[in-house]
Amino acid sequence: MKIAFIGVGKMGLPVCKRLKAAGHEVMVLARRPEQAGALQAAGFKAQDTAAKTIEGSELVFTCVSDDKALSEVLLDGSVLFRIAGASALIDMSTVSPAVSASIAAQLPKSLAFLRSPVSGSTVMAEAGTLTALVSGPKVAFDSLAPIFSCFTKVAFHLGEDEQARYLKLGINSMVAATSALLGEALAFGAKGGLSLEKMMEVITQSVVASPLIAYKKDMIISGDYKPAATLNMLAKDLDLMLAAAQNVQASLPLNQMIRTIYQASVAKGLGEKDFFVLVQEARNSGA
Repeated sequence: MKIAFIGVGKMGLPVCKRLKAAGHEVMVLARRPEQAGALQAAGFKAQDTAAKTIEGSELVFTCVSDDKALSEVLLDGSVLFRIAGASALIDMSTVSPAVSASIAAQLPKSLAFLRSPVSGSTVMAEAGTLTALVSGPKVAFDSLAPIFSCFTKVAFHLGEDEQARYLKLGINSMVAATSALLGEALAFGAKGGLSLEKMMEVITQSVVASPLIAYKKDMIISGDYKPAATLNMLAKDLDLMLAAAQNVQASLPLNQMIRTIYQASVAKGLGEKDFFVLVQEARNSGA
């Protein structure tokens, strides 16, 4: 297929590479000249505007940072005009259900809008083993199964409109909680004379072991919190979930508490560190 991809960041770029390796023609948006050069060197065709990137494409992907970025990209008049020629839009961004629904109402009726946030790391994106949470027209989801298979191990169809947005925020809230809870557990163990290395060895082989904790094990032991996902990113997702909860009158007291922990660390200037820096923060604070 002829595919347009907007948002070739940490997650988007490896997905683009998977699509290209599967034989698809992938046009990408390069916002800066130096980015264009790197993308072209990697074998991608690059354009400098979203409208040019989308023109003539059968399928459009978006994978951007937040509500504002997604609205700016998709609701631009020149983009709306050109995207009408595509059969489907697959949006991999983590955004609010409200903004997603608003965008859906303004897209061309002929365009199948698949809300498709993914769960997984950049390493999993490179390996093609992400999990896609998809809602939107089931017929479009079924027809695009070969596309999803390029970069996922499994893709779940969850409903016809915003269900994927709710589940992604719910999963990310559990991801956010993991770093805060693990930080307290490790700080507590250290008070009892346990080493970080020994605790992580046991935890990653215990009943609470998870792919997430295993993936972060070396980072925690080394203390090098170079970000895969930043505190700011997870704080944004917690904010989205809490706002959506207010809209549907759902009570989320634990998420409120965890958001306060994130807020305090961001205020200390740690926002661009990996969100597992909360482990270090718990130890430093003497938790």
